[in-house]
Amino acid sequence: MNAQTPETGYHYGVIRRALEIIDQGAADLSLDQLAAEMRMSPAHFQRVFSRWVGVSPKRYQQYLTLDHARALLRENFTTLEASAEVGLSGSGRLHDLFVKWEAMSPGDYARGGAGLRVFWGWFDSPFGLALVAGTERGICGVGFAAETGEEATMQDLLSRWPKAAFVEDPMALRPWVLAAFGAENAADPTPLYLIGAPFQVQVWEALLRIPSGQVTTYGEIAESIGNPRAVRAVGTAVGRNPVSWLIPCHRALRKSGGLGGYHWGLPVKRAMLAYEAARADAIG
Repeated sequence: MNAQTPETGYHYGVIRRALEIIDQGAADLSLDQLAAEMRMSPAHFQRVFSRWVGVSPKRYQQYLTLDHARALLRENFTTLEASAEVGLSGSGRLHDLFVKWEAMSPGDYARGGAGLRVFWGWFDSPFGLALVAGTERGICGVGFAAETGEEATMQDLLSRWPKAAFVEDPMALRPWVLAAFGAENAADPTPLYLIGAPFQVQVWEALLRIPSGQVTTYGEIAESIGNPRAVRAVGTAVGRNPVSWLIPCHRALRKSGGLGGYHWGLPVKRAMLAYEAARADAIG
Protein backbone atom coordinates (compact mmCIF):
# COMPACT_ATOMS: atom_id res chain seq x y z
CA MET A 1 0.00 0.00 0.00
CA ASN A 2 1.54 3.29 -1.07
CA ALA A 3 1.66 6.29 1.23
CA GLN A 4 0.61 8.63 -1.55
CA THR A 5 -0.33 8.27 -5.19
CA PRO A 6 2.30 6.63 -7.43
CA GLU A 7 2.89 10.00 -9.10
CA THR A 8 4.95 11.20 -6.12
CA GLY A 9 7.72 8.73 -6.90
CA TYR A 10 7.44 9.61 -10.57
CA HIS A 11 7.80 13.29 -9.73
CA TYR A 12 11.08 12.60 -7.94
CA GLY A 13 12.27 10.79 -11.06
CA VAL A 14 11.58 13.95 -13.03
CA ILE A 15 13.42 16.04 -10.42
CA ARG A 16 16.35 13.64 -10.48
CA ARG A 17 16.73 14.03 -14.25
CA ALA A 18 16.43 17.81 -13.88
CA LEU A 19 19.22 17.73 -11.29
CA GLU A 20 21.50 15.91 -13.69
CA ILE A 21 20.81 18.42 -16.46
CA ILE A 22 21.30 21.42 -14.17
CA ASP A 23 24.55 19.92 -12.80
CA GLN A 24 25.86 19.89 -16.37
CA GLY A 25 25.68 23.67 -16.42
CA ALA A 26 22.22 24.07 -17.84
CA ALA A 27 20.62 26.07 -15.04
CA ASP A 28 19.55 28.79 -17.46
CA LEU A 29 17.49 26.55 -19.75
CA SER A 30 14.04 27.83 -20.64
CA LEU A 31 10.92 25.86 -19.75
CA ASP A 32 10.64 24.59 -23.33
CA GLN A 33 14.30 23.55 -23.44
CA LEU A 34 14.28 21.80 -20.07
CA ALA A 35 11.04 19.98 -20.90
CA ALA A 36 12.52 18.86 -24.22
CA GLU A 37 15.64 17.58 -22.45
CA MET A 38 13.43 15.35 -20.33
CA ARG A 39 11.22 14.35 -23.29
CA MET A 40 8.11 15.93 -21.85
CA SER A 41 5.79 18.57 -23.21
CA PRO A 42 6.23 22.00 -21.58
CA ALA A 43 2.64 21.90 -20.30
CA HIS A 44 3.04 18.47 -18.68
CA PHE A 45 6.41 19.39 -17.23
CA GLN A 46 4.92 22.55 -15.74
CA ARG A 47 2.03 20.58 -14.22
CA VAL A 48 4.37 18.04 -12.63
CA PHE A 49 6.42 20.77 -10.96
CA SER A 50 3.42 22.78 -9.85
CA ARG A 51 1.76 19.72 -8.36
CA TRP A 52 4.96 18.73 -6.55
CA VAL A 53 5.94 22.04 -4.93
CA GLY A 54 3.66 24.77 -6.22
CA VAL A 55 6.29 26.91 -7.96
CA SER A 56 7.43 27.16 -11.57
CA PRO A 57 10.21 24.95 -12.95
CA LYS A 58 12.34 28.07 -13.46
CA ARG A 59 12.01 29.07 -9.83
CA TYR A 60 12.70 25.52 -8.73
CA GLN A 61 15.88 25.45 -10.82
CA GLN A 62 17.19 28.23 -8.61
CA TYR A 63 16.61 26.09 -5.52
CA LEU A 64 18.39 23.11 -7.08
CA THR A 65 21.64 24.94 -7.81
CA LEU A 66 24.59 24.32 -5.54
CA ASP A 67 24.64 28.00 -4.60
CA HIS A 68 21.26 27.59 -2.93
CA ALA A 69 22.82 25.80 0.03
CA ARG A 70 25.17 28.72 0.62
CA ALA A 71 22.27 31.15 0.36
CA LEU A 72 20.35 29.10 2.92
CA LEU A 73 23.29 29.30 5.28
CA ARG A 74 23.47 33.08 4.88
CA GLU A 75 19.77 33.82 5.06
CA ASN A 76 18.08 30.93 6.88
CA PHE A 77 20.63 29.77 9.40
CA THR A 78 19.15 28.34 12.59
CA THR A 79 20.83 28.85 15.94
CA LEU A 80 19.88 25.75 17.89
CA GLU A 81 20.45 27.34 21.29
CA ALA A 82 17.93 30.04 20.42
CA SER A 83 15.44 27.37 19.38
CA ALA A 84 15.81 25.72 22.75
CA GLU A 85 15.30 29.03 24.56
CA VAL A 86 11.89 29.58 22.97
CA GLY A 87 10.63 26.23 24.16
CA LEU A 88 11.59 23.89 21.34
CA SER A 89 12.36 20.91 23.52
CA GLY A 90 11.55 17.23 23.42
CA SER A 91 8.02 17.88 24.62
CA GLY A 92 7.34 20.65 22.11
CA ARG A 93 6.12 20.61 18.55
CA LEU A 94 9.51 20.61 16.81
CA HIS A 95 8.32 19.38 13.47
CA ASP A 96 5.17 19.93 11.50
CA LEU A 97 4.77 16.18 10.96
CA PHE A 98 4.82 14.82 14.51
CA VAL A 99 4.58 15.99 18.11
CA LYS A 100 6.60 13.52 20.14
CA TRP A 101 9.40 11.04 20.16
CA GLU A 102 11.02 8.69 22.60
CA ALA A 103 14.39 6.97 22.60
CA MET A 104 15.31 3.39 23.30
CA SER A 105 17.24 2.99 26.54
CA PRO A 106 21.03 2.64 26.17
CA GLY A 107 20.84 -0.90 27.55
CA ASP A 108 18.23 -1.96 25.02
CA TYR A 109 20.25 -0.40 22.21
CA ALA A 110 23.39 -2.24 23.32
CA ARG A 111 21.49 -5.51 22.90
CA GLY A 112 21.12 -4.84 19.18
CA GLY A 113 17.34 -4.74 19.20
CA ALA A 114 16.92 -8.15 20.84
CA GLY A 115 13.25 -8.70 21.71
CA LEU A 116 12.15 -5.83 19.46
CA ARG A 117 9.61 -6.39 16.69
CA VAL A 118 10.07 -4.05 13.73
CA PHE A 119 7.47 -3.74 10.99
CA TRP A 120 8.55 -2.61 7.54
CA GLY A 121 7.19 -1.79 4.10
CA TRP A 122 7.89 0.07 0.85
CA PHE A 123 6.04 3.32 0.11
CA ASP A 124 6.00 6.00 -2.54
CA SER A 125 7.34 9.32 -1.31
CA PRO A 126 8.12 12.75 -2.78
CA PHE A 127 11.75 11.55 -3.04
CA GLY A 128 11.23 8.21 -4.73
CA LEU A 129 10.67 4.78 -3.24
CA ALA A 130 11.04 4.81 0.56
CA LEU A 131 11.60 1.94 2.96
CA VAL A 132 9.88 2.67 6.28
CA ALA A 133 10.34 0.67 9.48
CA GLY A 134 8.63 1.09 12.82
CA THR A 135 7.84 -0.48 16.16
CA GLU A 136 4.58 -0.28 18.07
CA ARG A 137 5.87 3.01 19.52
CA GLY A 138 6.65 4.84 16.30
CA ILE A 139 8.71 5.02 13.12
CA CYS A 140 12.31 3.99 13.70
CA GLY A 141 13.70 3.91 10.16
CA VAL A 142 13.26 5.64 6.79
CA GLY A 143 15.55 5.01 3.82
CA PHE A 144 15.39 6.12 0.19
CA ALA A 145 16.24 3.81 -2.70
CA ALA A 146 16.36 6.20 -5.65
CA GLU A 147 20.15 6.51 -5.60
CA THR A 148 21.28 3.46 -3.62
CA GLY A 149 18.88 0.78 -4.91
CA GLU A 150 16.26 -1.26 -3.08
CA GLU A 151 18.52 -4.13 -1.98
CA ALA A 152 21.20 -1.86 -0.50
CA THR A 153 18.57 0.25 1.26
CA MET A 154 16.97 -2.81 2.79
CA GLN A 155 20.27 -4.28 3.97
CA ASP A 156 21.31 -0.93 5.42
CA LEU A 157 18.28 -0.59 7.67
CA LEU A 158 18.08 -4.27 8.65
CA SER A 159 21.73 -4.30 9.70
CA ARG A 160 21.26 -1.48 12.22
CA TRP A 161 19.36 -3.67 14.69
CA PRO A 162 20.65 -7.18 13.90
CA LYS A 163 18.81 -9.01 16.69
CA ALA A 164 15.38 -7.48 16.09
CA ALA A 165 12.53 -9.49 14.53
CA PHE A 166 11.54 -7.86 11.23
CA VAL A 167 7.98 -8.31 9.97
CA GLU A 168 6.77 -7.08 6.57
CA ASP A 169 3.52 -5.24 7.36
CA PRO A 170 3.10 -1.92 5.53
CA MET A 171 -0.50 -1.57 6.70
CA ALA A 172 0.69 -1.34 10.31
CA LEU A 173 2.76 1.70 9.35
CA ARG A 174 0.52 3.32 6.76
CA PRO A 175 -1.23 5.94 8.98
CA TRP A 176 2.12 7.21 10.26
CA VAL A 177 3.63 7.21 6.78
CA LEU A 178 0.72 9.22 5.40
CA ALA A 179 1.40 11.90 7.98
CA ALA A 180 5.17 11.68 7.51
CA PHE A 181 4.97 12.53 3.81
CA GLY A 182 2.29 15.16 4.18
CA ALA A 183 -0.76 13.40 2.78
CA GLU A 184 -3.86 15.59 3.05
CA ASN A 185 -5.95 12.74 4.47
CA ALA A 186 -3.48 11.86 7.22
CA ALA A 187 -5.39 11.34 10.46
CA ASP A 188 -2.68 11.47 13.09
CA PRO A 189 0.81 12.90 13.57
CA THR A 190 3.81 10.62 13.27
CA PRO A 191 5.54 9.45 16.48
CA LEU A 192 9.21 8.53 16.32
CA TYR A 193 11.09 5.83 18.21
CA LEU A 194 14.79 6.66 18.19
CA ILE A 195 17.06 3.62 18.26
CA GLY A 196 20.67 4.69 18.69
CA ALA A 197 23.56 5.23 21.07
CA PRO A 198 23.10 8.09 23.59
CA PHE A 199 25.43 10.46 21.69
CA GLN A 200 23.64 9.74 18.43
CA VAL A 201 20.27 10.43 20.03
CA GLN A 202 21.58 13.78 21.30
CA VAL A 203 22.56 14.75 17.77
CA TRP A 204 19.25 13.59 16.31
CA GLU A 205 17.33 15.60 18.91
CA ALA A 206 19.33 18.66 17.86
CA LEU A 207 18.39 18.02 14.23
CA LEU A 208 14.74 18.00 15.25
CA ARG A 209 15.09 21.63 16.36
CA ILE A 210 15.88 22.86 12.84
CA PRO A 211 12.72 24.35 11.29
CA SER A 212 11.65 23.37 7.79
CA GLY A 213 13.25 25.59 5.15
CA GLN A 214 16.22 26.43 7.38
CA VAL A 215 19.65 24.89 7.89
CA THR A 216 22.47 24.69 10.40
CA THR A 217 26.07 23.46 10.46
CA TYR A 218 27.74 20.43 11.98
CA GLY A 219 29.68 22.79 14.26
CA GLU A 220 26.50 24.44 15.47
CA ILE A 221 25.05 21.05 16.32
CA ALA A 222 28.18 20.18 18.29
CA GLU A 223 27.87 23.46 20.20
CA SER A 224 24.21 22.86 20.95
CA ILE A 225 24.85 19.49 22.60
CA GLY A 226 27.65 20.91 24.75
CA ASN A 227 30.51 19.26 22.88
CA PRO A 228 31.93 21.90 20.51
CA ARG A 229 35.01 19.89 19.58
CA ALA A 230 33.03 16.87 18.45
CA VAL A 231 32.29 18.16 14.95
CA ARG A 232 33.56 15.02 13.24
CA ALA A 233 31.64 12.75 15.61
CA VAL A 234 28.53 14.85 15.01
CA GLY A 235 28.97 14.38 11.27
CA THR A 236 29.15 10.63 11.77
CA ALA A 237 26.02 10.63 13.94
CA VAL A 238 24.18 12.74 11.37
CA GLY A 239 25.13 10.20 8.72
CA ARG A 240 23.83 7.36 10.90
CA ASN A 241 20.42 8.95 11.37
CA PRO A 242 18.02 6.07 10.65
CA VAL A 243 14.92 8.23 10.17
CA SER A 244 15.82 10.38 7.19
CA TRP A 245 13.52 13.27 6.28
CA LEU A 246 11.63 13.08 9.61
CA ILE A 247 14.84 13.66 11.55
CA PRO A 248 16.06 16.30 9.09
CA CYS A 249 19.73 15.48 8.63
CA HIS A 250 19.45 17.04 5.16
CA ARG A 251 19.35 20.44 6.91
CA ALA A 252 22.92 20.04 8.24
CA LEU A 253 25.56 21.69 6.05
CA ARG A 254 29.26 22.36 6.21
CA LYS A 255 30.36 25.71 7.60
CA SER A 256 31.36 26.77 4.07
CA GLY A 257 27.82 26.19 2.85
CA GLY A 258 28.79 22.97 1.09
CA LEU A 259 26.25 20.20 1.20
CA GLY A 260 28.53 17.71 2.90
CA GLY A 261 27.53 14.08 2.55
CA TYR A 262 24.17 12.36 2.58
CA HIS A 263 23.61 8.71 3.33
CA TRP A 264 21.02 8.19 0.59
CA GLY A 265 22.78 10.24 -2.08
CA LEU A 266 23.40 13.96 -2.53
CA PRO A 267 20.70 14.35 -5.23
CA VAL A 268 18.13 13.31 -2.62
CA LYS A 269 19.50 15.82 -0.09
CA ARG A 270 19.41 18.64 -2.61
CA ALA A 271 15.90 17.72 -3.68
CA MET A 272 14.76 17.75 -0.04
CA LEU A 273 16.24 21.19 0.60
CA ALA A 274 14.78 22.53 -2.64
CA TYR A 275 11.39 20.95 -1.90
CA GLU A 276 11.18 22.59 1.53
CA ALA A 277 12.40 25.98 0.31
CA ALA A 278 10.03 25.98 -2.66
CA ARG A 279 7.04 25.00 -0.53
CA ALA A 280 7.90 27.72 1.99
CA ASP A 281 8.15 30.20 -0.89
CA ALA A 282 4.81 29.07 -2.31
CA ILE A 283 3.07 29.33 1.06
CA GLY A 284 4.68 32.70 1.82
